[in-house]
Amino acid sequence: MKKIAFWVLGIAIAIQLIRPDFQNTPVDETIVLKADAQVMSVLQKSCYDCHSQETNFPWYRNIAPVSWVMADHINLGRKALDFSNWGNMDPKIKLERLERAKQVIYNHRMPKQEYLMMHENAVLTQKEKKVLEQFFDSEIHTLN
Repeated sequence: MKKIAFWVLGIAIAIQLIRPDFQNTPVDETIVLKADAQVMSVLQKSCYDCHSQETNFPWYRNIAPVSWVMADHINLGRKALDFSNWGNMDPKIKLERLERAKQVIYNHRMPKQEYLMMHENAVLTQKEKKVLEQFFDSEIHTLN
């Protein structure tokens, strides 16, 4: 039994050496999403950690395997929709991403449950969902 505990502890320590690259690239203020204060407040509270280059990295980003899952979520989130790169997005792709954002918020798939476990303040209220829906609709109308 001691050998098993020793091996488990050794593996737990060894995996800490495998670290994802957590970083935010510099933000170009000329291409970031610009919206009214209410919209930006909701996005920054519930979306920006995975969908921008303004991620606030918590202390547990240093603990594997949690760090691996977190890095994967951030990378996928930025790839799907990066509000820091809003001005550089192709309008057709932007339109698709806005439609998708409306769906995932409506279906309670964003923010992700794993994120909400550690960020209770990121839960979207009905009022905040409505704010985002109206903003997304206005952006979609502008793009059409």
